[in-house]
Amino acid sequence: MSGAVDSGLKRVLKPVHLWAIAVGLVISGDYFGWNYGVGKGGPMGMLIATVVVTLMYVTFIFSYTELSTAIPHSGGPFAYARAALGPFGGYVAGFGTVVEFVFAPPAIALAIGSYVNFRVPGLPKVGVAVAAFGVFAALNVLGVTLAATFELVVTALAALELGIFFFLTAPHVEVARIVTAPLLPHGAFGVFTALPFAIWFYLALEGVAMSAEEVIDPKRDIPKGYLAGMLTLVVLAMGTLLCSTGILTPEQLVEDDSPLPRVLKAVLSADHPMTHLMVYLGLFGLIASFHGIMMGYSRQVYALARADYLPRFLSRLHPRFKTPAWAIVVPAVVGVAAALTERADELIALAGMGAVVLYLTSMVSLFVLRKKQPGLERPFVAPVYPLFPAVALGLSVVFLLAYAFASPLVFGLFVGLFALGALHFALVTRVRLAAK
Repeated sequence: MSGAVDSGLKRVLKPVHLWAIAVGLVISGDYFGWNYGVGKGGPMGMLIATVVVTLMYVTFIFSYTELSTAIPHSGGPFAYARAALGPFGGYVAGFGTVVEFVFAPPAIALAIGSYVNFRVPGLPKVGVAVAAFGVFAALNVLGVTLAATFELVVTALAALELGIFFFLTAPHVEVARIVTAPLLPHGAFGVFTALPFAIWFYLALEGVAMSAEEVIDPKRDIPKGYLAGMLTLVVLAMGTLLCSTGILTPEQLVEDDSPLPRVLKAVLSADHPMTHLMVYLGLFGLIASFHGIMMGYSRQVYALARADYLPRFLSRLHPRFKTPAWAIVVPAVVGVAAALTERADELIALAGMGAVVLYLTSMVSLFVLRKKQPGLERPFVAPVYPLFPAVALGLSVVFLLAYAFASPLVFGLFVGLFALGALHFALVTRVRLAAK
């Protein structure tokens, strides 16, 4: 487990592709979802929540990069947890990752449908969401080079659009709208309840590690991709939040899933070409995350199936394109079923809970591997150890509590799914693993 796996996947990805995957996985969070946190905590409460979440992700990514370079495996967190905590630890991390990466795409697909329906009312939101799954599942099956190049292009366009948004709105920001009286209209509790929405600015960033077996030089290139991506996302998150809350009230920002066009409409006009352009280019941000997360879940499902945690057929590669076709298509079918519920907010919460479990198990795995395998080659070492992973671990516990409080029914569903998966592990998977 300490080295790369000879899996048959093609090694074609460079640092620029990893930057695109890192930013692309997350960038839809700048376009929708975060705005509901402003309603919970007010502008300053959401800003504080975002700073806390940023601290967690910075400490987490610097720590997580040690794991992803020491064990460059397409399973990502599952592989690290299995090496540190054994088969059941691998199950816990794998479960969290699959939940995050399978249930985030249908929420984003519904947002894509909403954007398209806003401009073309004759196209139903759910129909567009289902079509998106079909198109991008096919694109991922056709090959990682094509998929990664597409991700690079749409991510660059989405980041450029946000840059234009900052340029147009920054001169109109009023500090008094951010530094309100009272400063925290809902107190510290408002900051706490805003945390799950602030996480949306960075959710799925860890998915870069799932392309490790397709990176030309993972030990050198993964740190470059991660750190460049993290820096970009911090700038985009802070810019988006300040340029929005400094112009519109919380009540205006939570009216729908299109906060950025609404902000531009306030500083320009509803008919201004740039307002229309923001709506159209906003699709690039949504598509970048949707497509990038599909790449991530396919590699996670592929790795879990290859290790016998999931049915073995999910690890089969396409004979021509050498891509994990079944691991792309089957979760896409699950995603379509989830999108048909049209409950994007609950899907976002479910995905976030999976992510936090992933973060918890990864940081525990880092501590265990430092003691269990001190001689493991670590091309990148987590700085300020043990402080950074300890901060990431502690804040992850806080985030899980915030999710449980904010969405108790969804949390109950999450716990139920975990229990069913654990039962499957105990009755079936553990027997297969023991027989190997």
